[in-house]
Amino acid sequence: MDGQQKKEQYDISEEELKHIQAVQQELIREVARICRKCGIHFNMVGGTMLGAIRHKGYIPWDDDADIGFLRTEYEKFREACKTELNHGKYYLQDLWNTDGYRWGYGKLRRKGTEFVRLNQEFMPYEQGIFIDLMPFDNVPDGWLSRRVHFIQCFLYRKFFWSEVGSRTERNPWKRSAYKLMRRIPMKFAMRNYQRFIDAGQRKKTRLVRILTFPTPKGVYGYERKWYTHLAKYPFGNMTLPGAKDYDGYLRVKYGNYMELPPAEKRKSHPVSKLKLPEE
Repeated sequence: MDGQQKKEQYDISEEELKHIQAVQQELIREVARICRKCGIHFNMVGGTMLGAIRHKGYIPWDDDADIGFLRTEYEKFREACKTELNHGKYYLQDLWNTDGYRWGYGKLRRKGTEFVRLNQEFMPYEQGIFIDLMPFDNVPDGWLSRRVHFIQCFLYRKFFWSEVGSRTERNPWKRSAYKLMRRIPMKFAMRNYQRFIDAGQRKKTRLVRILTFPTPKGVYGYERKWYTHLAKYPFGNMTLPGAKDYDGYLRVKYGNYMELPPAEKRKSHPVSKLKLPEE
């Protein structure tokens, strides 16, 4: 832990997990309210979409939620939050508005809560209960340019992770590489990352992806239609948009998605501190 005292994992009870999920549904409703008012398109992605299809709501052991936007819609949402978000209860974090934030996607968090990821206690920003807001960017259509783009995404992801990896990576060679990467000034990296984002917006492509989030092995991106051709699905006590071709999307993302994983793989994210909202 790079000289820091190692934190202990906090064991989340089943009752606390249900409360976390309830807070996240509250956050999703706030996203849906803003998007409805401002004509912004969003959809369930990742484990949230899987939960909607397989469980009609949360995957029972899941402690996060994923909402996706094509890049243009994501930027509209960020802008709308400046005036439309209930700032008394929620706050939006991303690379551009939160010092020390290191992820290439946003998080909407609940004020008055804490959900501190294990081994990320040193990160210099508030860590309340959250949902992930995932922007999807274009992936080049060409064989070579698609592979170059994949490597660029990998390098940006590792750079953003380097603040954590330089402290937590067990492999000494990788830890040394992360320590070198974290020396790169964040402002310099962000300027280049913004150019990378902007360059991808010049041409609409068949595939899209979250630039700094890994894709399944052999997958360079996801079909654009999975974010534009949508249907409504039950998710707990809500009805939310998701890919009309959910089977195509979930098979690429998870393989045999209707098969439950073995019990030992039904894990939540490790945290060192949890604070639920006061009633």
